[in-house]
Amino acid sequence: MYPLKFKPILKPLIWGGEKIAPFKGIETDLHNIGESWEISCVPDNVSVVENGPLAGKPLTELIAEYKDRLVGKANYEKNGTEFPLLVKFIDARQDLSIQVHPDDSMALRKHNQQNGKTEMWYVISTGEGAHLMSGLSRKITPEEYVRRIEDHTITDVLHDYKLTPGDVFFLPAGRIHSIGAGSFIAEIQQTSDLTYRIYDFGRVGLDGKPRQLHTELAKEAIDYTVLDDYRTHYTEKKNEETVLVSCKYFTTSLIWTDRNFVKDLSALDSFLIIICTEGNGEIADNEGNRESIRRGETVLIPASATSVEFIPDGNLKVLTSFV
Repeated sequence: MYPLKFKPILKPLIWGGEKIAPFKGIETDLHNIGESWEISCVPDNVSVVENGPLAGKPLTELIAEYKDRLVGKANYEKNGTEFPLLVKFIDARQDLSIQVHPDDSMALRKHNQQNGKTEMWYVISTGEGAHLMSGLSRKITPEEYVRRIEDHTITDVLHDYKLTPGDVFFLPAGRIHSIGAGSFIAEIQQTSDLTYRIYDFGRVGLDGKPRQLHTELAKEAIDYTVLDDYRTHYTEKKNEETVLVSCKYFTTSLIWTDRNFVKDLSALDSFLIIICTEGNGEIADNEGNRESIRRGETVLIPASATSVEFIPDGNLKVLTSFV
């Protein structure tokens, strides 16, 4: 099978900025694009192939046709035609609402959905004052949480991080968080659109009304554990692969290279997602299929591939992720 690119699903949002279109090298009449969904199987938001002989086919149809050759045997047996990951670029011109996501158990119990929402963020670039909030800064009770929503002091008990490009945050389901203004990030998450909005800074939606909060659901979903630091620390090394996050839902690594770099996939029973954050070049699989890649593009390598080679034109920096 050929390395696959998909048409981006662009999401204009009230907090969206202006970075996504130029970053991806696309022209659009849409404004305030907050998110570009790069690979998605969320209902009504299914990605469609834009390159090669399979152009025009939805991802769900590809999985139904190619099964384990596309996603891997274990993934197909568990998920059927649902792709297990959702990949996005997010551009925040304003602070997003403070949120939390349910775990798998709560998603099933409350919404009859298989997946909760564990995710990770990789910071691509930052604007002036770029920041985000992740995790509780001190111990609170569920009752104090409700009181702080009511008196608008919930941000007083959250860790607020100033950002630099390359920062990584892992957000297991239950961790309270908010992407802050000036943040431009890549997000990798379980395939789920379940979000509980905790606090929205008094904003109103496009209809002029305050957006709905999910105070009681969030109260149950929050993990009240307190950590000293919620940032993922790692050492970036050129011409090597650096694992950033490894959990039951995905493993994500960073590859930064200025020479041909081969990743062995022979023992991997999974697809491989490649997200290009810097530079450009080509990728080639073991069957001789080649595809260009540049900053802002996301490519899906089918599980049938046993290796992938990165061929940079200068410097190339990519995230890779599999299940």
